[in-house]
Amino acid sequence: MSTFDISTIVQQLRQVRDHWREQQNRTDPGHREFPARAAIAQALEGLKGVLYPLRLGPPDLRHASEDFYVGHTLDTALQVLQTQAQIELHYRHRSTGAAAQDHSALALQTVQAFAQQLPRLRQLLDTDVLAAFHGDPAARSVDEVVLSYPGVLALIHHRIAHAFYRLDLPLLARIVAELAHGQTGIDIHPGAQIGPGCFIDHGTGVVIGETAVLGQNVRIYQAVTLGAKRFPKDAQGHLQKGWARHPIVEDDVVIYAGATILGRVTIGQGAVIGGNVWITEDVPAGAHVSQASLRQAVEHSGGAGATAPVAAAPLPATTARVAA
Repeated sequence: MSTFDISTIVQQLRQVRDHWREQQNRTDPGHREFPARAAIAQALEGLKGVLYPLRLGPPDLRHASEDFYVGHTLDTALQVLQTQAQIELHYRHRSTGAAAQDHSALALQTVQAFAQQLPRLRQLLDTDVLAAFHGDPAARSVDEVVLSYPGVLALIHHRIAHAFYRLDLPLLARIVAELAHGQTGIDIHPGAQIGPGCFIDHGTGVVIGETAVLGQNVRIYQAVTLGAKRFPKDAQGHLQKGWARHPIVEDDVVIYAGATILGRVTIGQGAVIGGNVWITEDVPAGAHVSQASLRQAVEHSGGAGATAPVAAAPLPATTARVAA
């Protein structure tokens, strides 16, 4: 006999759920409605082992049984993902009124297409691993990077999530991305396009928005935001979705800790963005932007009240010029 009033709480919770479902025009479909976060997490652990078997696979794995492990684990993970993809397709059909399809066949086709991308995805991740190893003087080996760096973990999840996003499974993709977000504090929307050789150092607090585009060999430090400057609304007052609203970061750019870059601006190739700056306009290729350089730009353009070329917010009192 429970010491708590369980039956009353259960009844009240059902009333709350029924009220929510009535508001959302939900009916009982008679089967699982939503992809299962726990199932996707389990499949992701398997995929990470498939991609890096001897480092992210089981502790007793050896070279001799590597292919067997990869084959068995991959098949298991893909079966789980096929089921979750089918659930997402059912969900989208119910919630959007999309045209009826054979969701089972489409889920299989989609996950097969994802599986074919895995060798290329591993090659892409290797460029990220090397970028972290070469970009961090504290890194002792590429193995240390794969086993322990949060930026690499976030990029493994992102590369997988982005593949699902491009295959039109945005809910699966978002769950994959948010699993890494919860573990690392690095928030990368699965729609973001990130070129090879990306290095997210330290990483906590990094935010990369859905329509951001990053070129090759981009290096980002902690607490950097690549975000949107404004959020237009439609005639009903709802936020418009899908339009390009995040920065373009070209090849070989370095963005130091705490920098905020907002809107569909372009950071030119080889530019260096210093810590804690606020940028809302294009930065030319090769430029070095720091709080000190922005302050000088304000002074040269007519005093403290003038608008800096690449900043749209007051600058802090403390300055530190970024070294070339």
